[in-house]
Amino acid sequence: MVQLIVGNKGKGKTKHLLDKVNTEIKNVQGNVVYLDKSTKHMFELNNKIRLIDVSDYLVTNRDEFIGFICGIISQDHDLQHMYFDSFLKIACVDASDIGTTIDKLETISSKFHVDFVLSISVDEHELPENLKSKVIVSL
Repeated sequence: MVQLIVGNKGKGKTKHLLDKVNTEIKNVQGNVVYLDKSTKHMFELNNKIRLIDVSDYLVTNRDEFIGFICGIISQDHDLQHMYFDSFLKIACVDASDIGTTIDKLETISSKFHVDFVLSISVDEHELPENLKSKVIVSL
């Protein structure tokens, strides 16, 4: 399952994402990973959540990002949830290509039983129609 937290830059998406991951870690049986563009929010995350600074891994395009995600999943069979802050930046995705990337994540989610929650700096009305049903928070 892929869920989206959307809104323009500076609207508070990261706070919602942090609240969601810290609340859900209490009920999760498996592992949880939080991907971000820096380690800025390290001390705001529960210590059971693995924070990965994607910028450390030289990801430069969408295909490399998808490969990076698959690599994480392949190394952790207990992985249950992944949270992506600043999705467009860490995935190296342009807002116009967001649908293709999220479709790929949906396929990965179904195959490996890992849920994804993405924070995306775009207004809900700018999303493709097929993605609007995935929005859980719109700011």
